[in-house]
Amino acid sequence: MIFYSTKTASIKATAEEAIFNSLPADNGLYMPESIPTLSSDFIANIETKTFNEIAIEITHTLFGDEITRSEIETIINTAYDFDAPILQINEQDYVLELFHGPSMAFKDFGARFMAAIMSYYLVRSKKEIKILVATSGDTGGAVAQGFYKIPGISVTILYPSGKVSDIQEKQLTTLGHNVTAIEVDGTFDDCQKLVKEAFLDPELNAKFNLASANSINIARLIPQSFYYFSAYAQLKRLGKPIVFAIPSGNFGNLSAGLLAYRMGLPVEHFVAATNLNNAVPRYLESGTYEPLPSIETISNAMDVGNPSNFVRLKRFFADDWELATEKVSGFYFDNEQTRNAMREVFKKSGYVMCPHTAVAFQGLEEYRKQNASGFTGVFLSTAHPAKFIELVEETLEKQIEIPERLGSLLSIEKVATQMNASFSNFKTLLMNTLN
Repeated sequence: MIFYSTKTASIKATAEEAIFNSLPADNGLYMPESIPTLSSDFIANIETKTFNEIAIEITHTLFGDEITRSEIETIINTAYDFDAPILQINEQDYVLELFHGPSMAFKDFGARFMAAIMSYYLVRSKKEIKILVATSGDTGGAVAQGFYKIPGISVTILYPSGKVSDIQEKQLTTLGHNVTAIEVDGTFDDCQKLVKEAFLDPELNAKFNLASANSINIARLIPQSFYYFSAYAQLKRLGKPIVFAIPSGNFGNLSAGLLAYRMGLPVEHFVAATNLNNAVPRYLESGTYEPLPSIETISNAMDVGNPSNFVRLKRFFADDWELATEKVSGFYFDNEQTRNAMREVFKKSGYVMCPHTAVAFQGLEEYRKQNASGFTGVFLSTAHPAKFIELVEETLEKQIEIPERLGSLLSIEKVATQMNASFSNFKTLLMNTLN
């Protein structure tokens, strides 16, 4: 499998190089040079497959002979001992629950696959790497859990001070061992900028083998395509077109859905639902992309003003705005609309949503208002509501149960290094603390 840079098509990389380098030297993003399609027989019989069987087939189709099928089976079965179930919410809509992994967020799917495949390559090459990752909420916890105590890998996680929930913060600041947390006085965009600058710094790259676990890394996108196929497998019996609504921040999740579509997944339409950080919905409306500084909202993991994966979204449609709008619609919502959606769904169905899930639900409902019915709607639930317990309980005026794996973190003291958003300070910290 060969990848090219979105900035310079002549810059190429193998899958192993793209996974470990994270970014091309020109600061573009890696994209597959060609996207293979799954066999028609596989799609026709997908409802008979387990989640892991689906994941194995997708990975084998993408990687070809670069990794043997038996090795792929080991990677997938090491990564996943949890599923992505579908639940019916009303007559036409279903929720795809993506929070049944160890950190109780959808990013477990990407982080655990990355950890397993990087470990496979590192054992083969006998190398060590240093992972740098920025998080707006759930990425940090998933990466911390996924890479915890993995031999040959150390992890440094940057997160914006005061802009993640208490449980999210505890998930990435309490593990220790090979996981280090840095609390940045700034926004997620500041954290992401520091990580990108580090990958382009010659001195840091000469000293360390740096890699990223953000959705800029292609190894995050590939496994997130698995659950789109799994959702289709669970709903195929209904015989209706499927519309997916995705809560969107850095747009890795939607990019993974587009990869699934390009690989042959039957999808009627995608809905990109955001909070007030709405650069992509505005682009889909006007054809003009104008990123703005990130705005703090109650759906904090989506507070991204300039999404890194926007370029991938465009590239899946050959940078053609009209083609993109035929397959993707964008909607955005403020905090009060999000709270109202949480209340509405709970009142009608008893289902408790986190604020990010509520944004996706709103996007699906808005799309349904503007289009003919007859389709099955699937909105993605990206995190367990207990990760935002104060907000959820205040909004619903109801106490919710905290799963033991989350509740046990609250009594553990966080360990994090505080710093401003200066790259020179960040570089000095890395040079002095990473060994």
